[in-house]
Amino acid sequence: MTLTDPRVQRTSGTSGTSDPHTRTRTEVSSGVRGRRAVDTVVGLAMAWRAARAATARAARWMVGTVRPAGGLVVLAATVGLALGFAFGWVEWLIAGVIAAALLVMSAPFLFGSRAYEVDLVLARDRIVAGHAVAAEVVVRNQGRSITLPGRIDVPIGAGLVELGVPLLRPGHTIAQALDIPSLPRGIVTVGPATTVRSDPIGILRREHAFDDVHELYVHPRTVALPSTSAGLIRDLDGSPTRRLVDADMSFHAIREYASGDSRRHIHWKSTAKTGRLMVRQYEESRRSRMAVILGLADDEYADGDEFELAVGCAASLALRAIGDARDLDIVMGADIPRAVTGRLRAIRRIAPASRRTMLDGFSGVDRLESTMHVAEVCRLAVESPERLSIAFLVVGSTVPLARLREASLAFGSDTAVVGVVCDERAHPRMRRVGDLTVLTVATLDDLSGLLLRGAAS
Repeated sequence: MTLTDPRVQRTSGTSGTSDPHTRTRTEVSSGVRGRRAVDTVVGLAMAWRAARAATARAARWMVGTVRPAGGLVVLAATVGLALGFAFGWVEWLIAGVIAAALLVMSAPFLFGSRAYEVDLVLARDRIVAGHAVAAEVVVRNQGRSITLPGRIDVPIGAGLVELGVPLLRPGHTIAQALDIPSLPRGIVTVGPATTVRSDPIGILRREHAFDDVHELYVHPRTVALPSTSAGLIRDLDGSPTRRLVDADMSFHAIREYASGDSRRHIHWKSTAKTGRLMVRQYEESRRSRMAVILGLADDEYADGDEFELAVGCAASLALRAIGDARDLDIVMGADIPRAVTGRLRAIRRIAPASRRTMLDGFSGVDRLESTMHVAEVCRLAVESPERLSIAFLVVGSTVPLARLREASLAFGSDTAVVGVVCDERAHPRMRRVGDLTVLTVATLDDLSGLLLRGAAS
C-alpha cells in the first residue's frame, strides 16, 4: 500500500495554478508590442511613400529646369570635384570648380517670378489649307515692380515661335503680332503661351505655361461644283426613280386594271375609249439623298498629296449637297485595332449639320493603316434604312477598277454610283463601266469640269 504525502499534493497543486494578474500583464505587454510593430511598419511605409514622392518631384524639377548643357555642367562638376579630391588631380579639381561656379552663377536667374498676364488672340479659328492666319500676343505687367526683359514661347502644332518681351513698367501692356504661316489641313493646337526664365548660357531654364489654348481648324481646299452635278434634279418634292408604284406624285403611264387595284386610281377617260378598265401608274418619288464615301486605307493612295486631293473632292461634293439642301451621308472607315482586324467592321460619319461643322470634320480626317477598304465601307453604308439616290466613291489611284466595281455592286439598281479616282499623274477623263461612272481627276478643277460634262450629257 502506497502512502501519499499531503504536502506533496498541495505543492504540486499550487505550482500548477497560474496567477490571473500575471497572465493579464503578459497579455497587455504582448498587445503593446504588437501595436508598436504595426505603428512602426505603417510609419516606415508612409516615410517610403513620402520619400518616393519627393524624389519624383525633384526628378521632374530637374528634368524641367536643367537643360542638356546644364546636365553636362553638373556631370563635369561632380566628376571633377570627386576625382580632384580623391586623387589630388589639380586639373580635374579646377574643371569641377569652374563647372560648380557656372551653376552657382546661373541659379539667380531662376529666382523670382514674372507677374505677367498673357492673352493669345487669333484673328480666325478656321482657315483653308495653304493660308496664313494673324494672331496677337498681349502681355501686361500685373506686378508692382518693373519686370526685366524676358521671352515668351508660343507652340504652334509641332513648331515653336519665340517672342521677346521688353522691360515693362507696373501696369504697362504691350501687344506683339504673331504671324502663323500657311498650314496643312488638320486641327492645329496653338498655345499655351509660356514665359521662360533662363540664364545667358542656357544651363538652367524655368517655364510657366498659361491656360490660353486655341484649336485652329485648317479646312481642306474645295472647289465650286454645279448644282446639277451628275444629273441630280433640283426640286423640293422629290426626284422620280425607276421603280413603278400604284400611288405617288409622278405620273408615268396607263395600264389595265388588275385584281387588287384601288378603284380611285381608275382612269375613266381611257376606260371609255378602250372599253376596259384602265388605272394610272406612277413612278416612285422620294427626296434625293446623296452619299459621299471616302476611302481612308493607307494602301489606297500613292502618297499624301493624292490623299489631300481626295479629301478636297469629297468636301467639295458635300458642300454642293448642303447648298442644294439635300439629305447627305458622309461615310468613311474607322480605325480598327490590329488585334481584331478582319473580325470587326466599323465606319464613322461626319455630321453635315452645317458647312462649318462638316468642314471641321474633314479637318480631322487622316489615312489609316488598319481600317476597312472602300468596298467593305460601302456594304456598311447601304445598311442604312434610307434609300440613296446617288453615291460618290472617292478613292486613290492604287484602287483597281475591279475593286471599285465591286464596291458599286453594294448599292441598289436605282442608285446612281459615281467613282472619283484621284490621280495627280493622270489626264482627267470620264468613262462608263457598266452602271458605274468613273471620273479620273488630277486637280480639284477637273472635278467641276467633268461633272458639268456629265450633267450636259
